[in-house]
Amino acid sequence: MTGKVGAGPGTQVVHRVAQLLRAVAGREEGSTVAELAAATGLTRPTVHRLLTGLAEEGLVDRPAGSTAWQLGPELYVLGAVAAHRYPIRELAGPSLRRLAEATGESAFLSARRGPETVCLARVEGAFPIRSHVLYEGLRLPLGVASAGLAVLAHLPDAEVERILAATPAARAEWGPLHTPERIRELLEDVRREGFAVNPGLIVEGSWGMAAAVFDTTGAPVYALSLTGIEPRFAGERRGLLGRALLTEAHRLSRELGHR
Repeated sequence: MTGKVGAGPGTQVVHRVAQLLRAVAGREEGSTVAELAAATGLTRPTVHRLLTGLAEEGLVDRPAGSTAWQLGPELYVLGAVAAHRYPIRELAGPSLRRLAEATGESAFLSARRGPETVCLARVEGAFPIRSHVLYEGLRLPLGVASAGLAVLAHLPDAEVERILAATPAARAEWGPLHTPERIRELLEDVRREGFAVNPGLIVEGSWGMAAAVFDTTGAPVYALSLTGIEPRFAGERRGLLGRALLTEAHRLSRELGHR
């Protein structure tokens, strides 16, 4: 779907540009025109035309000799200007470092954006074998991966069902196990334990755990997560990881004004 219902030509262009920039940001190594067309549903000529215009403004960039487009330097400048209004990375930094140091696993911060989570920051743990599913800029549907499960579990049931009904295709892109029935089971686990567990639903043997972070209104707006290989998330250690996540999530929620 390349345009919003009822949107005028100008609004549609803005929507397409935003859609394209999110797709560019979604891959660390950059994306080709063909890959961006597939990700956005836009035609290749449209993608090429938009990228050319964005490149002239410094909003995207293509390194010499590469066919992969990446975010440009002007976006870094704009992001730096806006960062003081959204200091979540700085606030979350100490929690991420404590989690990585205490557990040896890689720690991540994700934010809710509508029906998705987007990974904002990571700190690598010392354990030499890692899961590489998550990376900064990656967007996942709510209910996919532990961060999305942690956020979804704290939404009203009616909103959960609306999101599940609206995102079957997006979830299926991350594997056939993300059915509404399986997700509802995992959400019950979150509500009972307080933290979410992704038992290798995206990549077999790659597990994740997460806890939601709340804003002043009590809405689940962020999540802290840990990822690693399955044996590191088994038995009593799972409970230890869960308590560590909840401790840091509660601390960060308080810093955001949640009581």
